[in-house]
Amino acid sequence: MLLQDLNWMDVEAYLEQDNRIILITGATEQHAHLSLLTDILIPQRLAIAVAEREDVIIAPPLNFGVSEEFAEFPGTISLNTATFDAVLSDVVDSLMLHGFTRFFVLNGHGGNKLPARLNELDMEGLARITWYDWWRSDAVRGFEAEFGLEMGHANWGENFHFNRITDSPTDAKTPVNLDMLNDSVSMRELLGDGSFGGEYQVADDLMHILFDRVVDEAAGLVAALKD
Repeated sequence: MLLQDLNWMDVEAYLEQDNRIILITGATEQHAHLSLLTDILIPQRLAIAVAEREDVIIAPPLNFGVSEEFAEFPGTISLNTATFDAVLSDVVDSLMLHGFTRFFVLNGHGGNKLPARLNELDMEGLARITWYDWWRSDAVRGFEAEFGLEMGHANWGENFHFNRITDSPTDAKTPVNLDMLNDSVSMRELLGDGSFGGEYQVADDLMHILFDRVVDEAAGLVAALKD
């Protein structure tokens, strides 16, 4: 259930039998040949699939994250950490006012971290908050080991059919040594097209397998929030 498809009375009725909600965090930043909203489109699709299984509400995504390292790439829109933390904390506070107390944060961007304020709410027992970096999940790690692949920024691991806006290269890029980043070499100069390296794409059949495994894992975590 998308919040945009509900009115306030629908939400009130929902809260009479459930207090879980999925929050989507990500970024608007360069992803080489993929969409600038890759870090939103992927967790959003995952969230929709999870919500269909668990019959939970999904809040509108927070489209901007902490992306300062990619500021040189046109189209990147970044928040600083303090702003991101404040916005996400305000979102949670607003929802708690109405009775939501169990939050599954499906995060799509490595620059975003669980705000200290939300960790305190969880530690104090005022809310249960599960932060889920989908690409760091056990499901992804198992997939990488099984198929001999390594996920990286803007490589095959983020190349789904729904965020692919142009043809991707069919070869592999030599992994970028990020240790070479210094005052005389900018991130854009170091990365070139923006990918961190590795295969640009793999067969869509494999990506469907990856997607389903992540959904299975995430759905289990959302189900656990109801206990």
